[in-house]
Parts: sequence; C-alpha cells; structure tokens
Amino acid sequence: MTSSLLGSLDAALHALLECADEAPDSFDDSELLEALDRAATVRRLVDARSAVLAGEVARRSAPQLAHSGLAQRRGHRTPEELVRVTTGSSRHDARIAVRAGSMLATTAADDARDSGEPALPVWAGALIDPVKQGRLSTAALESIRSGLGDESETVNAETLRAAVTMLLAEIDTLDVDRLHRRARQLRDELDTAGIAEREAARRGARSLRIHRGADGMTRATWLLDPESAAIVTELYDRATSPRRGGPTFLSPDDAALIDRMLADDRSPEQYASDVFLDLLTVGAGADSSQLLSSGAPSVRVVVTARDLRDGSGAGEMEGQTEVVSLPTVQRLLCSGSQTPILISSTGQPLDVGRSQRLFTPRQRIALAARDGGCRWAGCERPPSWCEAHHIDPWLAEAGRTDVAAGVLLCRHHHLLVHNNGWRIERRRGPDGLEEYRAVPPDSGADPREPIELPTRSLVSRRALAPNRVA
Repeated sequence: MTSSLLGSLDAALHALLECADEAPDSFDDSELLEALDRAATVRRLVDARSAVLAGEVARRSAPQLAHSGLAQRRGHRTPEELVRVTTGSSRHDARIAVRAGSMLATTAADDARDSGEPALPVWAGALIDPVKQGRLSTAALESIRSGLGDESETVNAETLRAAVTMLLAEIDTLDVDRLHRRARQLRDELDTAGIAEREAARRGARSLRIHRGADGMTRATWLLDPESAAIVTELYDRATSPRRGGPTFLSPDDAALIDRMLADDRSPEQYASDVFLDLLTVGAGADSSQLLSSGAPSVRVVVTARDLRDGSGAGEMEGQTEVVSLPTVQRLLCSGSQTPILISSTGQPLDVGRSQRLFTPRQRIALAARDGGCRWAGCERPPSWCEAHHIDPWLAEAGRTDVAAGVLLCRHHHLLVHNNGWRIERRRGPDGLEEYRAVPPDSGADPREPIELPTRSLVSRRALAPNRVA
C-alpha cells in the first residue's frame, strides 16, 4: 500500500509541477480544469499518505499498550489528540485521518480484533485502490464508511461490497457531501427493514440546547430529526424564501405581502428569528401575516400505493433527505395534519391532471411528491424553492397543463432552460416507463449530450424499481 501510494503521489506531483510556473489566466478552459484536477489529485494523495501515517500512530497507541503507547508517552490521551496537535488539524479531521488510516492498513482488522476494538467493515478493501490512485479522498472514504454502515442480519458484506462498487462508479460526479447522502440512500434501499431502527436513532439524537454567552447574547442549538425538521423548515421557508431569492411565480394575493417582506430592513436571519419567537410566544394564535400562506405547517408525506397496500417499504417527507419507516408514514397520515401523496407504479402521482394555463396547487403538490425538488442533475433545491416548468410551451389551442407534462426546476435552472435554448424532453424508456432529460442547445462543432433528470424522490424510485429491467 505505502510504496504504490508514494509512487502515485510522486507521479501526480511531477505532473502538477510541470505547469506550476504558468499563470492560470494563460490556460484555456480545458487546461484550467485539467490543472485544477491535477492539484486535487495531489491533495487526495497527500491526505491518503497522512491517513496512513495517522493509522500507524493509532496502531502504536493501541489501548492495550496503556502508558507505553506512543500517544500516552507523548502526553496525549488518544492517538487522535496526538495527530491533531502534531498536524495542527481539527479534532474532526484528526478522527477521520485515524479512521481512514486504519481502514487503509492491510492489518487493520486483525489489529482491531487484537485490541478489543470493533473490526472494520470487511468490504473496506474495495476502496483501497481508488485511494492509492488519487481518485478517492479520505473524506470520501469516511463518507462511504459512515453512509453504508456495517453488516447486519438483513444486509451482508457481499451486498455492501456491491453497493461500494456502485458508489465507485459515481465518484467522479459526486462531491463528499453528495457521496455521503448517496451512500445513505443505498443503505436504505438495501435495508428497508432497518429504516425504522435508524429513524429511531435519529429521533433519539434530537436536542435543543441553550448557551448563554458572556456578552449577554444567548445561542440556541437545535438538532432536529427529519420529522421535526420537515415542520420547522416548511415554516422557515414560508417566512424567508422571498428574502433569499425563492420562487417568484406566486399568486397575486401574495404580492403585497412579498413587497412588504422585501422592504423590511431586517436581515433574513433576523426576520426568521422574530417570526419564530412570535410563533413560540402565541402558539396557534400567531400572526400568520408574517408567513407566506397561513395555518399549521403543511407537511407532505409521499409513499407508493404499492407499499401502502402491502404494508412494507418506506416513505419520505417533502424537503427531507432521510426516508421514514412505513409505520411512521401510517402514523402521520392517521393524524390528519399531513397531505398524503400516492405514487403509482409508473412513477406518476395518482388522480391529478388538468388542462389549464397554470399548475394548480394540487398539481404543484403532486409534482413536488414525484420530483422531490429541482430535477436538474446535481441541484439540491427543495420543492419549496422550485417552479413548475411546462415541458411543451403552453398554447391555448393545444397545450395541456398536467403533471406528466411538467417538471420542477429551481429558479436558476428554470431561467437556464428558457434563456439559453435548453429544452426538457419527456420520452418512453426502453422498459416503457417515462423518463425526463434536459437537451442542450445545438452548439455546432462541440455538441453536448443530453442530461438525464432522475427524480430525487426515493419513493418515486421505489415505485419504478419493480418495472425496471435489471
């Protein structure tokens, strides 16, 4: 591991140094991106080398060595603390370096067993080569490890190894944060039986802490589980979205309120603080004029008709990245304060669709349930920040405004489509199911491939899965 890693690092450094003296403004676009990629590769390799060294520090500081271990001999309680002080890094980065170094060490699992520590995942070996090649950073390594988790009674090591293979095929298009979310998605898709347990763990981690500062200010730290966050973020978006560049295609009835909100001299953060203080002070009787729309928070619960019928699977709450167990879906729907959205086996919401100029509120809800937010590849804007785009220009004599003929796009990507010659294409895939993709404008000598627009909704993907050709 060490010799091949050093060889890759030496080669990457040599390639980077070849253009080190060239001014960035002398590069054309392709050369600039290539130079940036070379620099990133060197950084990933340096981080990997640092992790290997941190892993060796941890091995020499094993708990069974007690005071004779390296860390304690140098006056530190843990190897992570010794790495942090030696490198000047944060506690978080030191912990990641030690974990990654242990995962990369060929004898890490044996060391863990000998020291009484939990053994590392047996599928970790599949990640070593991409790290040695500089394709995978130690932070990405940690994202995969924490996102996929360990083997269980329902998910064995071989299944997780296959999930790692899927993730490695996508690493060139995923940053560390998206890689972690994708790993969590894969775990939930592979292990629906464990969703309720992971959901309970997140709910158990919720907290609200008050910290009083010496300057007289007080800081509130509110850690929300997904179910709680769905309510709080919906209220937050209603209070602040016009101040943060949110959607502008709203009903005329909201125009005066939006103008008043935009003219307010409070910052968005101050405005949100005052709104939430009012809500907490007067509860259900709060002045709803400070929020776009009124009434109690409206949380949409999305689930496939098949899962609800069969009593298995999972659902999701609009705007949240974590899935929820079916018992939670049933509980939320039973409470009557949430809007249920059922997704059919074709991937379309059930019982919607009208021919008129604007999408109705009900159709907007259905689009949000199907798309899960802006459908543009890599965009993470939630449904509340999106606008409904007509795939075909709406004409009074021929146009239709129905859910299947629309997609959700955030304002940025909606403007991109309209102002830069893009078009959204709806077509039947080889398996007969509907697909959406963004077709770029004709650029002549340098044609670009269409961009697939997959749904961000896990429930919609579950609805389509049984119909997809493996």
